[in-house]
Amino acid sequence: MAAVTSAAVSIPSFTGLKAGASASNKPTTVRVAAAAPKLAVKASLKDFGVAVAATAASAILASNALAIEITLGGDDGSLAFIPQNFEVAAGEKIVFTNNAGFPHNIVFDEDEVPSGVDVAKISMAEEDLLNAKGETYAVTLTEKGTYSFYCAPHQGAGMVGKVTVK
Repeated sequence: MAAVTSAAVSIPSFTGLKAGASASNKPTTVRVAAAAPKLAVKASLKDFGVAVAATAASAILASNALAIEITLGGDDGSLAFIPQNFEVAAGEKIVFTNNAGFPHNIVFDEDEVPSGVDVAKISMAEEDLLNAKGETYAVTLTEKGTYSFYCAPHQGAGMVGKVTVK
């Protein structure tokens, strides 16, 4: 990093000028202190932080990023997907995370997915269950449209959801 020092700068003096008066061509020397190095360091650290954040955001976007995390079971013990209805872009990953009221699973309704989508490829098997807090199931939906899904053990209790893929 370059050192910053004070410098002498010649600035013409315009004090005392009146209309029709002749100005002196003799410059006045004024000492100007340069910005403190500490300010330059702060700016550099700020720029570095912005660069790191931009790089991280680019890496996330470029790598089939987590579009949304869906919680299975509310903190209050409710049997629900939180959020229950949501949107993602085609090709973005959805992660379902077990929270409370388990066991849970994620089964897509074969009658309520876009035409041509094989629900067996995007659903958990009905006998497969997430049995502990923090267990996850991830799916990436590529066909645009609306998909309905449910938790097989709790469908009768209203644990259903819907995702719209744009």
